[in-house]
Amino acid sequence: MLYFVSKIQPLPMHFNHQKKHFIFVIFTFVLILFCLFQCTSTKKKKIGQVFRYNEFGNINSLDPAFARNLPNVWATTQIFNGLVQLDDSLNIAPDIAKHWSVSADGLSYKFNLRDDVYFHESTAFGDDQTRKVVATDFVYSLNRLKDPKVASPGGWVLQNVDKIEAINEHELNIKLKKQFPGFLGLLTMRYCSVVPWEVIKKTNENFRNQPIGTGPFYFKKWEEDVKLVLRKNPIYFEKDNMGISLPYLESVAISFIPEIQSEFMLFLQGKLDMLNSLDSSYKDELLTSYGELRENYKTKINLQKGPYLNTEYIGFYLDTKSEAIRSKLIREAINLGFDRKKMITYLRNNIGFIGNRGLIPEGLPGHGANTSIKYDPIKATNLINEFIKKHGFIPQITLATDANYLDICEYLQRALEKIGIKIKVDVMTPAVLKQARSAGKLEMFRASWIADYPDAENYLSLFYSKNFSPNGPNYTHYQNEEFDKLYKKSFEISDPQLIEKNYKKMDSIAMKEYPIVPLYYDQVIRFVQKGISGLTINPVNVLKLKKVKKEL
Repeated sequence: MLYFVSKIQPLPMHFNHQKKHFIFVIFTFVLILFCLFQCTSTKKKKIGQVFRYNEFGNINSLDPAFARNLPNVWATTQIFNGLVQLDDSLNIAPDIAKHWSVSADGLSYKFNLRDDVYFHESTAFGDDQTRKVVATDFVYSLNRLKDPKVASPGGWVLQNVDKIEAINEHELNIKLKKQFPGFLGLLTMRYCSVVPWEVIKKTNENFRNQPIGTGPFYFKKWEEDVKLVLRKNPIYFEKDNMGISLPYLESVAISFIPEIQSEFMLFLQGKLDMLNSLDSSYKDELLTSYGELRENYKTKINLQKGPYLNTEYIGFYLDTKSEAIRSKLIREAINLGFDRKKMITYLRNNIGFIGNRGLIPEGLPGHGANTSIKYDPIKATNLINEFIKKHGFIPQITLATDANYLDICEYLQRALEKIGIKIKVDVMTPAVLKQARSAGKLEMFRASWIADYPDAENYLSLFYSKNFSPNGPNYTHYQNEEFDKLYKKSFEISDPQLIEKNYKKMDSIAMKEYPIVPLYYDQVIRFVQKGISGLTINPVNVLKLKKVKKEL
């Protein structure tokens, strides 16, 4: 400051004194502003390190062997890693396995593991508190899925596996009983995460609420039905393109507020960073009928949406005694008798794609069955009249649903009444609906199928005759000899283009008999606060937080 004044031309003493005083005041003011800015920046940085979201569906286990539903999958994705993972375009990408190779016969998969992956800290590891992941950990973890004492719902993932063995610390070999091109896709499922045997031996059943993994975040605390807190893993192995260690966030806080309206209000207040749902109670508040964010929210939040491997449909139980359900005339009439575009526009605010091409959804190779379903009320009415003339009565059908889809089912009820079908809507709890559907007690039911892994075989398994419920996912009990032959043949094809062609043919064969009514192919939709960056979406709707940044 004195140096600055000494450079100024000499002035009368009173001017010089005034100028010194003025410069001192300016300097002090700038210094105060700088300090305030620094304090504010520090405060913002501290607040911005916590990512908050609500899980109204709740979480019942943090053990990846029980990652059966989306809430469990989302939480365990932050805590665990597997051999391979999916990128946002559904490509198989490295995770703990750096690279892999497949034998010429398609039966042996050899994985080379990273040597810089460590488990989260635990007293079960002794004085070192942690240890490096080796191939035998995957042998233990994958075999654990098949252990009947564990009773993991993910055991089916390895039903085609003959042997899992560690060649050395960094090499793992998995041998299949028969060829299955989609096997790597199965390994991306959260079930196949690596877990430490020492910790599970020590905690036993408590591993569900005391998990130790290798993921970007480690478990801190869980007050069930209230809050789950995860903290940044300081020794996580992944880095960004600039060489900076992931994750960026300091922690993740998950609340369990069951009321959707309360969740919505907390999001609007900025107390949640993401809203991952589109409930009928607030969809018109946020979205236009064209599925775009309303103007008054564009400066406050961001909308993310994209294809979701989820097909919403109506199923027919073909083993029923109901002549109406067994009649292809009625099943085709129902498919043609309502306007899907209008349904999507007014009931879904254009979130989703019209379900007019079979069971395989958009965004997955194999989508696009040859049978295109078009709204045709005249033809639908003629089909109904043909049925009435043949059987002598007006068809009456009960449609089972849960409350979440009541608006869609009531829309179908009104539309189908116009073409001559009487529909009774029976509302059940989701659990009762699921059980009754599996037991074959529902003649017509609303259902959805979300892909467990990114392969159309996942959907076509719903039409395979050996998958009849309750032992499999074929809830309609559809059966076709040609379809079954093509389904088994698909496991022997390795060429992606031939596989896709085969899948389309299978979907087309099934849809000629109309065992289901495709309603729409869903979309992932998230509402996100403006300060969030790096949060991407993907067709399997897995939440990835390792590259997320938050600024307020």
